[in-house]
This record gives sequence, C-alpha cells and structure tokens, in this order.
Amino acid sequence: MNTMEDLVSGDLRIDASVREAPSAVRLAWRGKSNARQADQLILPYLEKALDLAASLSASLELRFEALGHFNSSTIASLISLIQTAQRRGVRLVVVSDPKRQWQRLSFDALRVFVKPDGLFVLRSVDEAGA
Repeated sequence: MNTMEDLVSGDLRIDASVREAPSAVRLAWRGKSNARQADQLILPYLEKALDLAASLSASLELRFEALGHFNSSTIASLISLIQTAQRRGVRLVVVSDPKRQWQRLSFDALRVFVKPDGLFVLRSVDEAGA
C-alpha cells in the first residue's frame, strides 16, 4: 500500500502524499494542533506514516509551514517520533517557517536531536522548496 489517509481532527488537518523522487512520504500540517492527548491521536498516525516510509525506503517529511499553532502535547509526540525514526534508521525531515516566531522557537528546541548520521533534518521552508 503506497498511500496514506489524511488526518482531520478538530482544528487540525494533515494532508498525506507519497512522492516518487526524491522518495518521501509527505505530511503537510494545517490549522492548529491542540489535542490534549496528541499521543493518542497524532502519534499512531505518525507511526503509520513512518511504517509506510520504511516500507518504501523513503524519508518521512513533516511540513509545518502552514500550521498556525501546536501545543506541548503535540511536541511530545514529535519527540517520540524522532526517537522512533532514529532507532529504526528512517530519515525524518521537518520543514518549518522561521518567519513565524513560535515555529522558530519550537523547532530550534528540536536541534538537540540532529546527529551527524543525517537521520533527522530540520529545514526552513526557504531551504526546502515546494
């Protein structure tokens, strides 16, 4: 199965797509991620996307530039995903918009997970392109 369902929950929408070249499962986040228990809603969805990326020998790309806000529960789920991806050897690319102060602050905090192995990459929307 080379497809993934979109996720719509409350104010959050995650649009999923699979790109051939470069091979990536892309999740574009929109709206606001304010679920109190993101680990029960978002984390299983992200882990499914990670499974798909692994099965395709692709990277998992999370695009946040169109997201208006996320809460601490969401960031905890992202940290869990980063750790799982690193353990499994799946490349995870996170794209954000540093012109949005909350995104710059939130994603700068994730730089501690960037290692020389290149499995976790933080990019600004300017670097990543469309």
